[in-house]
Amino acid sequence: MAKDKSDILRFWIDQGAQWPDGITLVPRKAETGPSGANMELVNAMHQRILEKADVTDASKMTDYTETLAGTSVTFDMVAIQGGVFKMGSPESESGRREDEGPQVDITLSPFWIGKHEVTWNEYELFMYPEEMARLLNAGDDYHDPLADAVSKPTKPYVEMSFGMGKDGYPAISMTQHAASKYCQWLSAKTGHFYRLPTEAEWEYACRAGTTTAFWFGDDGEKIGDYEWYADNADFKYQKVGTKKPNPWGLYDMHGNVAEWVIDAYDAAGYQSLENGDRANPFRFSDKLYPRTVRGGSWDDYPEAMRSAARRASDAQWKMQDPQLPKSIWYLTDAQFLGIRVVRPLETPSAETIARYWNNLNERD
Repeated sequence: MAKDKSDILRFWIDQGAQWPDGITLVPRKAETGPSGANMELVNAMHQRILEKADVTDASKMTDYTETLAGTSVTFDMVAIQGGVFKMGSPESESGRREDEGPQVDITLSPFWIGKHEVTWNEYELFMYPEEMARLLNAGDDYHDPLADAVSKPTKPYVEMSFGMGKDGYPAISMTQHAASKYCQWLSAKTGHFYRLPTEAEWEYACRAGTTTAFWFGDDGEKIGDYEWYADNADFKYQKVGTKKPNPWGLYDMHGNVAEWVIDAYDAAGYQSLENGDRANPFRFSDKLYPRTVRGGSWDDYPEAMRSAARRASDAQWKMQDPQLPKSIWYLTDAQFLGIRVVRPLETPSAETIARYWNNLNERD
């Protein structure tokens, strides 16, 4: 048992819980990587993904719409050609923080990315598969053995939209673990490999070929014409896709809800990339905090919404969760945080896919 878990047990004992005689708690490092059973599931999904591979040439990539089997729920993916871009912000940029530098030239392979942030329409099929099947009168192909085998969230103790709306609105307040499991479930449902974007992929897609502070220019005072933020969002998130898209057709890259990327957060910025591998960079970590969040939200002002702006995850985002230990699925205090999915053109090995889907080995 990991030390943080044993500390919780000791706290319970201190509060009067009974402890069986002859049992001793010994801290040890938690296991990392997917379990054997989970790896079997990943291997089966990997085989399905390879069998369904419909595009292998970047020149043939096109935008597409995916329909979730047994439902009328759809989501749109936008084709992004690979290339080289300058990641981070220049020292002269207004509002710049030290963790946004030094600027480095990054090379990325082609991928698709969600046109919109993931909505409750999509995410609740993962959260409540049986309830949604009845509600939507789902077809015979709704259930899939591989998708059904993916770990799913426990029932939340509060209504997770917090009254801000569901139909067409972005899903929020999920942990990075929950977001990665959603991607695994989505991959099983569709036969395409989905995951969270890397930090580099996210910034590349947000910039859409631009080098300014925002994709629409350097003037943050104009952000209300393009995005939902603290001064125009009426203290809540808004329906996805209701403001203008960036030059590559992506909506809400600045604002509405901030978005998980899969990288660990490094306050030193991109110093490790100056002399390292700059092709498809990605920071793995076996530590829960901090992870990286991008884009800013309805609760932010322009400075925090710039293309290069970064935010570190925080344990305080679970403060209102009454459970001990805290939920591995929900960040009740992060009502500003959602997700957007990516599908790389090249399908990696099953082992690499398992790392993306099990970055915390189902521990949060």
